[in-house]
Amino acid sequence: MNSSYDFLVVGAGIAGLRAVCELGRHGSVLCLAKQALTESNTQYAQGGIAVALAADDSPALHLADTIAAGAGLVNDAAARILCDEGPRRVRELMDWGVQFDRDERGELAFTREGAHCRSRVLHADGDSTGREMARALYAYAARMPNVTFAAHGFCRNLLVQDGRVVGVELLLEDGSVQKITARAVLLATGGMGMVFANTTNPDTATGDGPALAARAGAELEDMEFVQFHPTALYLKNAPRFLISEAVRGEGAYLLNAKGERFMPDAHPMAELAPRDVVARAIHRQVMASGTTDAAVYLDVRHLDAAHLRARFPRIAETCRKYGIELGRDLIPIRPAAHYAMGGIRTDLDGRTTLPGLYAAGEAACTGLHGANRLASNSLLEGLVYGARAAQAMAADNAPVALTDAANPTRKSTDAAIATVVCEGVTGKHNGLEAVTALRQQAREVMESRVGMERSSSGLSEAIRRLEEIHRQLPAMDTHAAAEARNIVECGLAIARSALARQESRGSHWRSDYPATDDAHFRRHSLLKADKIRLA
Repeated sequence: MNSSYDFLVVGAGIAGLRAVCELGRHGSVLCLAKQALTESNTQYAQGGIAVALAADDSPALHLADTIAAGAGLVNDAAARILCDEGPRRVRELMDWGVQFDRDERGELAFTREGAHCRSRVLHADGDSTGREMARALYAYAARMPNVTFAAHGFCRNLLVQDGRVVGVELLLEDGSVQKITARAVLLATGGMGMVFANTTNPDTATGDGPALAARAGAELEDMEFVQFHPTALYLKNAPRFLISEAVRGEGAYLLNAKGERFMPDAHPMAELAPRDVVARAIHRQVMASGTTDAAVYLDVRHLDAAHLRARFPRIAETCRKYGIELGRDLIPIRPAAHYAMGGIRTDLDGRTTLPGLYAAGEAACTGLHGANRLASNSLLEGLVYGARAAQAMAADNAPVALTDAANPTRKSTDAAIATVVCEGVTGKHNGLEAVTALRQQAREVMESRVGMERSSSGLSEAIRRLEEIHRQLPAMDTHAAAEARNIVECGLAIARSALARQESRGSHWRSDYPATDDAHFRRHSLLKADKIRLA
């Protein structure tokens, strides 16, 4: 691995891979993954990719659904780009080898998901869409002579020189540090689900991108809007495995503990209502039960079992592992943190508020999702905005020459924190054990105070406790410590933004401000250096 490249891409999910495919035509590229190259949110994307390719569909209809789902905060220009450019990017993917599922006539098979007015969701291998897309993108990029992939390299900090991002400080597995410079850096680090105790995201989703960007001085946007997927498997000692929204698209019902459907009373679209509506309806059913162990159930018993197993092989296999047979048994579910609508503030070409730094995918925020993402728009966002960010980076011709002045951001702060003892944590080894305990404390605070239902008192308490945990964290000299810091700093950004938004909108629900307040809060929240403004 060299110490300098033309372009540096942090993250190997769909946004990062699509950017690499473009950047490889314009110069040398290093694509970094902090774990294996195959470990990203993209690999876990089941339902599919929404795109207006069906005969009865159009980008205009897709745009209307995207805006409607976003609860009044969608950036219309960003959403229009997504819907207009999406068909071309998906056709391009098929040219590169992606095998989407087809019907008996050989035509593309579209399915329908919540809040879509048309069946426009393409899928691959039943419920392995993201994995198939990542496979094809990686195969395409790996053939490019200018492209280098590196696994197990953790970006601890961005390098900033004269107000411009010029590279990254890389923390390697053996604890050594390497500085890598580039003309332009793209953060495509994915989501932040691990900020919460219950999430459908993989362990890698620790909010690295927004935390890196914020420490360097970039602006974050709409961090309070975190989507909780309505249907995550809810079993003791089982992971919160995602049960795709496409299962409800096939006709599944939601039942409460009494065996009654409740979504027809909650929304005209019933089980196919927008995700925030369905998640809150499930949450209310759980709260009404009077017990924290209560579950709501996904009922597929009235559907064709053989079709379900063929359509959702990964879901069927996972459920069977825990004694649940599709078509025979009810599936216990609860909402779990799934997707961040907010992130690093960018323009429509991936530029952040720091020169030299770009962002795309879930780590970024263009405003296209507003307060609530439309189902299956995330993979399309990675494709469209990964390509746009790469094109802007290729046109960014600023030379980079690293000097001694380019130090890791907030080095002095980290040095001060390194002297703090982790109070209240006991154990023979005060390193990894202390970090693990503090990380779990932060995640539980986020789950209980900044989760499905929020209030001023709960958010204020969360901020106080997270700030205390932040003071106790050791220096970022290991992957575990660096990830823990990112989790806590993203949690603080979410909680502070949520406290400032004194209304309920989309995925953000305040019990003390249950109404939507367009007069004062139909604006985006912008956060920089812990200071929030609305714009």
